[in-house]
Amino acid sequence: MTASADGTIHVLLADDHDLVRQGLKAALRGHPEFTVVAEARDGQEAVREAKRTNPDLVVLDVRMPKLNGIEACREIRSAVPGANVLMLTSYSDEEAVMQAIVAGASGFMLKDVKTDDLIAAMRIVGRGGKTLDPASSAAVIEQIRRGNIVTEEDRLAAQLTERELKILDLIAEGLTNREIGEQLYLSEKTVKHHVSDILSKLGMTRRVEAAGFAIRRAARKPQG
Repeated sequence: MTASADGTIHVLLADDHDLVRQGLKAALRGHPEFTVVAEARDGQEAVREAKRTNPDLVVLDVRMPKLNGIEACREIRSAVPGANVLMLTSYSDEEAVMQAIVAGASGFMLKDVKTDDLIAAMRIVGRGGKTLDPASSAAVIEQIRRGNIVTEEDRLAAQLTERELKILDLIAEGLTNREIGEQLYLSEKTVKHHVSDILSKLGMTRRVEAAGFAIRRAARKPQG
């Protein structure tokens, strides 16, 4: 989704500090292209509100209670693919930037950014673009220099839950749904449902494709 048909960008604001959310709302009042449709005080509430309101833009704090911003981003992008996510943080952190990108975020900004720059970033991300503040851009460049490049496989895998990743690994080992169920104490029917979800998220139709995907990911992981 790249904003609603009338050009309005529907926004979900998620931050555990009331003052931050109120400040963002106040800043947006002078920009009629934005409409705040929901607010959230923690990551779990952010996921629920995203599913309920289907926003164009979700502004997420990296550090939130119950479910951190990175995990909330991953769940929102999986459940509401049209929601574009802009992460906010109080500090520059290379690892957090890369985790946010892998989780599906389209932007990453520091909270001390100028208001006009933040509004501009929200406009870009809300309309389907991508943006990073200068400090975050430098962090990404450093990660690339070290060889920690985010691949399309990383992005796809980021959509999967922890349980789905475990099932994917067992598929790669050649286990049947019944055998996977026995290992994870799940019914064969439940495993079949998970496998269907995994294939859908990965854009695949055959079990062997998912197995190959898992094997390639495992081969890329550092040893030791």
